[in-house]
Amino acid sequence: MTDLQVSNVSKEFATRDEPLVVLRDISVELSVGDNVAILGPSGSGKSTLLHIIGTLDTPSSGSVKVKGHGPFQLNERQLAAFRNENIGFVFQEHHLLPQLSVLENVLVPTIATGSSSSNATARAQDLIERVGLSDRLDHRPAELSGGERQRVAVARALIQNPTMLLADEPTGSLDRTNAHAIGKLLLELQHQENTLLIVVTHSLELANLMSRRLELDDGQLKDVT
Repeated sequence: MTDLQVSNVSKEFATRDEPLVVLRDISVELSVGDNVAILGPSGSGKSTLLHIIGTLDTPSSGSVKVKGHGPFQLNERQLAAFRNENIGFVFQEHHLLPQLSVLENVLVPTIATGSSSSNATARAQDLIERVGLSDRLDHRPAELSGGERQRVAVARALIQNPTMLLADEPTGSLDRTNAHAIGKLLLELQHQENTLLIVVTHSLELANLMSRRLELDDGQLKDVT
């Protein structure tokens, strides 16, 4: 079974005159184990598409199915639970909670569902070690570098064993050395965790690390050769 099925998705926003069409009849199918970069200029709709795939936004038409389920048919509480269990997010800004330690930040998604346990803590510690921060467990975000904060965000995104790992400009605020390291880390962990990785990026260097590259052009998605 295809783990992600995007079918004829369009998105438009109301304006004073004609609606602003951002996405036009987009269809794509991806499975666990796939990794893909979505390229395109600013304003092309890359983040909008990623947010729809991640159920943070709804399409104007078309459908999204994750593991055969249509999340937009769920009520708000069910959708939040579905998102937390199936989708891990990494954004350009790490969005760590400043008052929490590295370990506590990674555990936040498990606390949200009341599932925090000794097993969750052990998994968080394992992920933190795998992103190279085992000596930073008790540190607060203010005590970390930009690259270290993003590593924490990657570990947090994987804590719930998600079907999909969605990264929106994950290296956009990092220098070249840290950006390359985060790109390699995302791929390494994606393979280890057997998840589906979708990266939205302006960076050709990051995109070229992925097995498949897609480009948004005039609201339509096409393969980049």
